[in-house]
Amino acid sequence: MDVIITNLGLLINATLIATPPLLFAGLGSCFSERSGVVNIGIEGMMTIGAFIGAVAGLYTGNGWIAFLCGGLAGAVLGIIHAIVCISFHADQTIAGTAINFLGTGLALFLCKALFDNSSDTPALDPASKLPKIFEGVFKTGSFGSNVLNVYGVAYLVFVLAFVCWFVFYKTKFGAHLRAVGEHPEACESIGIDVYKVRYTCVILSGFMAGLGGAFVTLATINQFRPNVIVGQGFIAIAAVIFGKFTPHGTTWACLLFGLCTGIKTLASMSNTVSPNLISMIPYVVTIIALILFVGRANAPAANGKPFVKAR
Repeated sequence: MDVIITNLGLLINATLIATPPLLFAGLGSCFSERSGVVNIGIEGMMTIGAFIGAVAGLYTGNGWIAFLCGGLAGAVLGIIHAIVCISFHADQTIAGTAINFLGTGLALFLCKALFDNSSDTPALDPASKLPKIFEGVFKTGSFGSNVLNVYGVAYLVFVLAFVCWFVFYKTKFGAHLRAVGEHPEACESIGIDVYKVRYTCVILSGFMAGLGGAFVTLATINQFRPNVIVGQGFIAIAAVIFGKFTPHGTTWACLLFGLCTGIKTLASMSNTVSPNLISMIPYVVTIIALILFVGRANAPAANGKPFVKAR
């Protein structure tokens, strides 16, 4: 019985580590997609957020400041994506692909420039990372330690999910962003500034994706490496589709994918199965979820369609 409780605690702990990056990015993607702008550049935004978060942690020694800097770095790429797609009416899929290349390439270039041609940043010391809650309260390895002695952001992100749901469905701005994603021309005719709403949502998506990337380097891995995100941005986008472009649906989908990553982590402790097969678990589940549910997800009617303001 003790072994079962211990393994359950380890699974919850692994899930709480794997879910926040996906959920930050997924919630951000919800804003962009529901406002009518496709953002597949989440991966690049997470990568630059992960790099800037690690660098800020090294130089400031403050995990919260570094976390915020990672979000701001993602927001910068969000601004670029917004300008290209909203003001210049570029193809949103191609622009997002370019953002992925830009974010990854820029992070690697800056890392080599700053750290003696190394593609990895130095490891962060504990003081530079995000703080844990209830640290030292529970015995190491106990169920309470595994479940509660985790990074505070791991629980804070679920509060953010509720805030996003509230903004979407209980505020005037949320009504505007959902309307803009469905009928931008009708919104313009009644005085809603479509460009302003879409700019706000795309920049928010970049900021939140940057936070997700920063969590990885400030909590999960403790340093930046070129493969630090490894497809998490695309899993977050899949979670948005799986969650039917809603904050609450995306939250449940991210929890599912985070649980799969947690199972992968626990399974990798055993040598009975090839680690290459184990590492496939989150991606296989993502593909299956898309196959089963993508046809049932109703994307906003104007999603991916450039809006040209009437003269």
